[in-house]
Amino acid sequence: MEGWQRAFVLHSRPWSETSLLLDLFSEDAGRVRLIAKGARAKRSMLKGTLQPFTPLLVRWGGRGEVKTLRNAEAVSLALPLSGIPLYSGLYVNELLSRVLEQEISFSELFFDYLYCLQALAGTSGSPEPALRRFELALLGHLGYGVDFLHCAGSGEAVADTMTYRYREEKGFIASLVVDNRSFTGRQLRALYQRDFPDSDTLRAAKRFTRMALKPYLGGKPLKSRELFRQFIPRRSQPAPGETKP
Repeated sequence: MEGWQRAFVLHSRPWSETSLLLDLFSEDAGRVRLIAKGARAKRSMLKGTLQPFTPLLVRWGGRGEVKTLRNAEAVSLALPLSGIPLYSGLYVNELLSRVLEQEISFSELFFDYLYCLQALAGTSGSPEPALRRFELALLGHLGYGVDFLHCAGSGEAVADTMTYRYREEKGFIASLVVDNRSFTGRQLRALYQRDFPDSDTLRAAKRFTRMALKPYLGGKPLKSRELFRQFIPRRSQPAPGETKP
């Protein structure tokens, strides 16, 4: 199996009449861009294989930013995502496509991604906890370091009932101001533990990850959120990565 890597398709689009341009997330090479020659042809063995959420074994070759897919095999059936979990999975895929540079290894993040997809496929409730855990893992792997357990001003441990205001590049500082950047010590402890026992800590996690991810995403809107709004206009839940008004 030399040269084979575990991977998932993050995104694909037509390339010429019979080929596909793929964004893959692989275990050892991170995000890679490949051309799958002939993958759209009627008799292609790859038809139906190169789909998001399908665990793959792949090989590629070539030089430059865009490589050529040599082989691809499905390890198992695609993870069963539908409805809100499906749009949540598309959101996670778009996050990785937008924030990861090409061909930088994120082996541990690969498994965080796999665990997130498994959680989304197996959930019977809200996908929000799985999304927040993945976003926090992604931030950690990107080198985004923040101390959730200590006041950045005094160095003292956070107190559950105290309010702390988030300041970029500094952390959380005790404050009497209560706004969108304010968090209680209890909420910060939940962020550190990646455990959200109630709606209060879950909403706080969403506020924080949205603020923290914004510099990586820039001003360009996420297409997955627009898709969510288009196909589920009367939803009871906000789009993935979005906060209820």
